[in-house]
Amino acid sequence: MAESVVGASSYEAMTRADVKRAIVRIAHEIIERNHGVEGLAIVGLQRGGTWIAKEIADQINEIEKTVTVPFGALDVSLHRDDIGIRPVSLGAISDIPFDLSGSTVVLVDDVLFTGRTVRAAMEGLNNYGRPRAVQLAVLVDRGHRELPIRPDFVGKNLPTHHGDEVAVTSDGVTVTPVSEASR
Repeated sequence: MAESVVGASSYEAMTRADVKRAIVRIAHEIIERNHGVEGLAIVGLQRGGTWIAKEIADQINEIEKTVTVPFGALDVSLHRDDIGIRPVSLGAISDIPFDLSGSTVVLVDDVLFTGRTVRAAMEGLNNYGRPRAVQLAVLVDRGHRELPIRPDFVGKNLPTHHGDEVAVTSDGVTVTPVSEASR
């Protein structure tokens, strides 16, 4: 893996193949940790986590063909504690067409950073029932937590500087290091 260097250009931390392998591995880990898929639901966080959640749900359904694991998407923008600091993202809607009561919900996001999005998501889940348990899956854990939140399933631990930008797509993960001026 390339080092984050001040003033350096972006680098690829994960390739398309790395992302695919991580998603397949996370799907297997979810099944193992939960001793199957009974009572399991996958919920992606709008926007970055929804495509990953869908891929994980599809993988789980391919592995465990007897039960279809429900998939949903959650917009957390109105549940954030920093709503006055961050703009509300329009067009990202919640779509959880099933009751979460009694289920084990796996929240999925692209990048875990401060933990504030996950905190908001846990609050937002209550609008759809009371889950038995909530687990967290992320493609990238970059550290710098501000809240005591830890993922259960991680595609890649990626140490970064606080100001670095991490972009996640199905084509890979790119890190743009913090510039000298922003340090």
